[in-house]
Amino acid sequence: MRVFVTGGTGAIGGYAVPALVAAGHEVRALARSEAGASALRAQGATPTHVSLFDRNGLAEGFDGCAAVVNLASALPGTASFVRLSAWEECHRIRREGSAAVVDAAIAADVPRVLQESVAMVYADSGDQWIDEESPVDHYPIAAGNHAAEASAHRFTGSGGTGVVLRFGLFYGAGAAHSEQLMALARRRIGFRAGRPDAYVSSIHLADAADAVVSALRAESGTYNIVDDLPVTKRHHTAALAGAVGRHPVVTGPGRAALLLGARTTSLTRSLRVSNKRFRSASGWQPHYASVWEGYAQMARRLDAVPG
Repeated sequence: MRVFVTGGTGAIGGYAVPALVAAGHEVRALARSEAGASALRAQGATPTHVSLFDRNGLAEGFDGCAAVVNLASALPGTASFVRLSAWEECHRIRREGSAAVVDAAIAADVPRVLQESVAMVYADSGDQWIDEESPVDHYPIAAGNHAAEASAHRFTGSGGTGVVLRFGLFYGAGAAHSEQLMALARRRIGFRAGRPDAYVSSIHLADAADAVVSALRAESGTYNIVDDLPVTKRHHTAALAGAVGRHPVVTGPGRAALLLGARTTSLTRSLRVSNKRFRSASGWQPHYASVWEGYAQMARRLDAVPG
C-alpha cells in the first residue's frame, strides 16, 4: 500500500521507513531539509517537502495514501531533559502536529492513521503487569502524548481506523539517549534512576519498526509496543554493563532522581508493561525478547562502526 510517514528521519523513522519499503509498501515521507530528503531517497522512500503544521499541504501529500504513520517528535537532549521548558517544541509537535495530520488525513480520505505514543504515560504500578486498560497519568511532560492520542481517537470517531502505539523506552544504534548510556557504561558508570526494583519496559528500534509495519493491519485501538521481558532497573544497568563487558564502579542517580518529582517521573516510575494485546492482534513479536539480548546486539553494531 501507499504509506505516508512523518518523522521519517528520526530515531524510529530511520528504522520504520526501510522496514516499510522492505515489506513492499510505497513510502512517501515528510522531509524538512535536503539532507533529510537524500537520506529518505537512499532508503527507497519519496520525500515530500511540507510543514507538519500545514494542513492543506499535508492533505495534498496524503492524496492516494492508504495509511499515514505519524512518528514526528522532538525529544529534548539528555542535558535539558529535566527542564520543562525544553519540552515545548515536542508538545507543539504532538499537540498541533497530530491535529494537523488527522485533519489532513480526513480531508484526503485516508482510511488509517498510526500515531506514536509512549508507555511512560502509565501510572507507576510497582511489580504489577500493565495492559492497555491500566490507569494512565497526566504529569506535565506527558501532555503532548495525551494530545496526540486524542487526535488519533478523533480520527477513529470520524470513521477511520486510528491506531495508537505506546512504545517502550527506545534503544539501539540511533537512539541518542541509549548510545549515551552505553558510552557511560564503557566508562564503568551505570545509569539508574529511581528504585532498583522498579521496572523498565523497553523496545529495540528494529522491533519498533517491525511493529509499525504490523500495525498496518491492526484494528482501531491502543497497543503497547514493548519487548517480552521488562527488567528491573538493577537488571537494566547490568544488561548495559554486560553488553560492553565493563562492571560499573559507580551507579546513579538512584533514588535521588525522585527528588525532582514530575521532571523525572517518566524515568523513575515502575512500568512492567505487557505486549500481549498487540501480539495477538497482529502476529508481531519482538526479535529481541529483552534488553539482555538487545543491548548485546547494539554494542556489537556500535563496535563495528569505524572510529
